[in-house]
Amino acid sequence: MSSFLSSSRFVFTLKTYLLPYKLPALAVAACAMLLACSTPPEKQTAINKPGKTNLTIVPQNAPVNYPPQVREAPPLPREFRAAWVSTVANIDWPSRRDLSTEKQKNEVIAILDNAVQLKLNAIVLQVRPAADAIYPSAIEPWSEFLTGEQGRPPSPYYDPLQFWIDQAHARGLELHAWFNPFRARTAQSKTVVAANHISKLAPQVVKTYGDLQWMDPGEPVAMQQTLNVISDVARRYDVDGIHMDDYFYPYPVKAGNGSEVDFPDDPAWITYLQSGGKLARFDWRRDNVNRLVEAINQRVHLEKPWIKFGISPFGIGRPDRLPPGIAGFSQYDKLYADVELWLSKGWMDYLAPQLYWPINQGPQAFKVLHDYWLAQNTTGKHIWPGLYTSRIDSSDKSWSADEILNQVEAMREKGGNGHLHFSMVALNQNRKGIRQRLATEKYTSQALIPASPWLDNSLPASPLLEASTDKKSLRLQLGSADNTRLLAIWKRTEQQWLFSVVPAQNMNIDLADDPQYGSVRQITVSAISRTGVESVRASYNLP
Repeated sequence: MSSFLSSSRFVFTLKTYLLPYKLPALAVAACAMLLACSTPPEKQTAINKPGKTNLTIVPQNAPVNYPPQVREAPPLPREFRAAWVSTVANIDWPSRRDLSTEKQKNEVIAILDNAVQLKLNAIVLQVRPAADAIYPSAIEPWSEFLTGEQGRPPSPYYDPLQFWIDQAHARGLELHAWFNPFRARTAQSKTVVAANHISKLAPQVVKTYGDLQWMDPGEPVAMQQTLNVISDVARRYDVDGIHMDDYFYPYPVKAGNGSEVDFPDDPAWITYLQSGGKLARFDWRRDNVNRLVEAINQRVHLEKPWIKFGISPFGIGRPDRLPPGIAGFSQYDKLYADVELWLSKGWMDYLAPQLYWPINQGPQAFKVLHDYWLAQNTTGKHIWPGLYTSRIDSSDKSWSADEILNQVEAMREKGGNGHLHFSMVALNQNRKGIRQRLATEKYTSQALIPASPWLDNSLPASPLLEASTDKKSLRLQLGSADNTRLLAIWKRTEQQWLFSVVPAQNMNIDLADDPQYGSVRQITVSAISRTGVESVRASYNLP
């Protein structure tokens, strides 16, 4: 993205690197001079490289002096723009536990339509809030947050996760399935536990801790349960990502005197020692989490190599590595999450640290923490921070919309190429105009998700373009649709490049004049693979 931001070939009309682009007047004049001097070219093929035009189609019945001069379209705008959709406690969806199937579906459509209007490109949907499921599972029961009773399926029956995936993909959005790895029951749980819940099937691995029930990460049965659940979803569903939140070992519970209550994992700890284990107890707990993260990374990519695996940990790293002036809760010592190790090992495709503090809050300064995580990323994976957009509310301590807008800008200034909003409800409600302002000030055009070439770097086949008989549209053909998820489309008017993204099932492009920018002179299209890799481009020139 840094090369895109610093490109000298285009003059941008906005401070952000996104669209629209305008060609400099001198460049337009230079192109006109070249066209005037050129001879009519035949159909031509350019260098076979991604991002380069590879085909020019001369319109039928073109005048003899028609010069189909292909201009190179700009680089593709890329930025991960996502929102979490929480099912736990009905934070985002469904809004209540007693909604009918029709109302649940209507809420899904409203969320996704708002995401499209905002120009987001991904939704991170919580599919396992507490060792339960919002989809049909042979491993865990239906979630009570979906139907009001654990184990009860929707009525009339449908598969909510499949519905989310189908509707998201139809709109060109990615759908990442979000799992809580070890929580077994929340304080908001109200109904009787289902017979096939982990607390009934393997009660010895589930511990009561404060007002929660928690699967002990030191118990092999608990780890295997989580691995089986995630593998099942990756295998059966066309998800684009597998996502875990910040709950590994639970956040500490305090006793009445203010002291922390230690997590009750004595049986697993004693078994470890009796088996010859040598690690200190806290290191053993971190090793349990490390082994889970490594195993999920391997298991997900064995199921489907193109699926992105991401984790969203607490936003402050190891105390012994923190920049000067940064202080706060240590997930390394309390949640036993060694995030820096995971990054150094390349055990995830993206990290979404929860940077839930204002820019000017010194001990947890947003910009400093963002820089910190960028510096830890030695394997070159994605760093897409989480933003506390829901902190915009009606309370006296509410953030302004400017705080989130400024955080987006601060990340872009450091070359950041993505972020997530927690959570969708704040955007749905357009609190203090945040959705509208993001759309008009920061997300001024669509953007593609940054590529993950380490998963699969193979190029999708370049589109083939053919004008319709009436010359009002282009028909597209894809050599192989298996590796193509999206189509990236540039339209050039007299002095303006316009960008859009559509699902690969859209096989027609309208050639009508743009109502704001005038006649369309050139169409450039590229196929985008499941891992975000761009094909060789194809172009069509209009007279």
